[in-house]
Amino acid sequence: MEGPPAAAMPSDVPPPVRGLERRHIHVVYQPIVDLEHGVARAQEALVRCQVDAYRNPEKLFQLAVEQDAVGRLGRTIREVTFEQAPQSNLFVNIHPEELKSRWLVRPDDPLCLHGGELYLEITESAALDYFDLCTGVLKEICARTGAHLVIDDFGAGYSNLKRVVDLEPRVVKLDRALITDIDMNPRQRILVEQLVQTCAALGAHVVAEGIETVGEFQAVRDAGVTFGQGYLFARPEFPIPPVNWPE
Repeated sequence: MEGPPAAAMPSDVPPPVRGLERRHIHVVYQPIVDLEHGVARAQEALVRCQVDAYRNPEKLFQLAVEQDAVGRLGRTIREVTFEQAPQSNLFVNIHPEELKSRWLVRPDDPLCLHGGELYLEITESAALDYFDLCTGVLKEICARTGAHLVIDDFGAGYSNLKRVVDLEPRVVKLDRALITDIDMNPRQRILVEQLVQTCAALGAHVVAEGIETVGEFQAVRDAGVTFGQGYLFARPEFPIPPVNWPE
């Protein structure tokens, strides 16, 4: 006697992260703006998964870590990113777990084939937690591909300045917590001025993240910040959005 038929998998069950294909991945871009001249000098690539269960990028990568699929996911995102913007100067986020996988160091990775300037972003906290991998694998990748190292979310409360200095980043992105309402907080502005001077002495450019008001824009520019990023200039979109320069 035959048993009952096997239950079909519900149609709303998402595929595992390692089962995601390029058609599931959408990448948007947000300009990195020259605060003196009002033009985009580069674009940050940001992933937006088309599968409802993975709409939140943090949740997507959290599940990718749990499923041991970060390397494959990162490779798929880079394929979409560079295909959409083959000649643009791009900031690309690297998850620290990717440094443990072989995907990132493959000679056929899109990192090795991109036509524009390439900046590899890793958060300040990840740079410290994975310091040996950053000083080894990530710096080797930068040397091999000509990419530049970027420390993201700098000043988010996790900082070990000595270790950040040892990584010799080309760019330091100031966390939005340092930028929000900076025009109304003189002490905050002094802190940013000091960070800008320190980064300049170390040969690193500074990007202020999360600029949303004209007051914040004017304050970070007065503090010596060269580049900025935020909703005031453009929201992340594809095709690449134009810069909305405040009058």
